[in-house]
Amino acid sequence: MTVTIQKWGNSQGIRIPKYILDELTWSENETVDLTVEGGKIIIERAVFDQRPSIMDLFEGYKGKYEPENIDWGDPSGREVW
Repeated sequence: MTVTIQKWGNSQGIRIPKYILDELTWSENETVDLTVEGGKIIIERAVFDQRPSIMDLFEGYKGKYEPENIDWGDPSGREVW
């Protein structure tokens, strides 16, 4: 498919036909990454690194949790204990 680069405000852009977005299962306002490789523009769905939850971090942990009190020492400033 051939498309034309068009001016949009101070930028230029192309329109991606709906059938292509449907094939990629992308939707309006999708966040994508743009890169250039070998004279080609590569458009990929953005992948966000999500911090794992505490449940994810301890998934499969078989040990027993024993809460313990920790002696942090006497206050040395204006801490309230």
